[in-house]
Amino acid sequence: MPDQDQFKNKVAIVTGAAIGIGFEIAKQLAHKGAAVVLNDIDPEATSSAVQAILDAGGRCAAVVGDSSDLAIIDQMVATAGDQFGRLDFAIANAGITTFGNFLSYPVEQFQQLVAVNLQGTFFLAQKAAQQMIKQNEPGRIVLMSSVTGHQYHPDLAAYGMSKAAIRMLAKSLGVELARYGITVNAISPGATATERTLEDAEYQATWAKLSPTGRSATTADIAHTALFLLADESGQITGQTLVVDGGWTAVSPPPE
Repeated sequence: MPDQDQFKNKVAIVTGAAIGIGFEIAKQLAHKGAAVVLNDIDPEATSSAVQAILDAGGRCAAVVGDSSDLAIIDQMVATAGDQFGRLDFAIANAGITTFGNFLSYPVEQFQQLVAVNLQGTFFLAQKAAQQMIKQNEPGRIVLMSSVTGHQYHPDLAAYGMSKAAIRMLAKSLGVELARYGITVNAISPGATATERTLEDAEYQATWAKLSPTGRSATTADIAHTALFLLADESGQITGQTLVVDGGWTAVSPPPE
């Protein structure tokens, strides 16, 4: 049986959490006793996600807005303190994926990609760490990378670059923040069945053939990994990136 009090009295921020991996992380944290500040840019989806957690008996507050906007990041941290009294966990899940050939990739898409995937991640980690240090208590930060930051994937040069940078950020901050009792790690999901990816009717069948485990990941697979890194028992793990891809990066066949 899961320990429903595992994260009792803990408070988490999860960005990009109205649907998909982010929502599953927020839902599992709430189920195990944490209070969650749930961020997303979509107001209606955010409202639905928060209500679902509240209806299940969890504690949750919404911050709607662009996760790369420093004012929104400050609002998330302030909401954690004002509504729940503290901040223990920050999960920088928000990100965008834009496909495009390197030779024709437009600067406007590049700037948006870098803003959300890198600026939002970097400054959430910074603001969360400042709050954790102010509290003078240990904390956990989890960043969301991708297997495309490890291995080549067609038409994802810019996206893969941004996700590789997140791996390096986790390594750097894992060292820099260790003195404060703050661990920083990243997760690199492989192919994962979400609302967005399942718009492709062939997605699961394709990745079932390409993944050694014979299936794509689920949002629960990624959320379980995040909760493992947030747990007290994982306090000696920092600066690392955990790949959750059913073994794909071991063989790396690209989709046709």
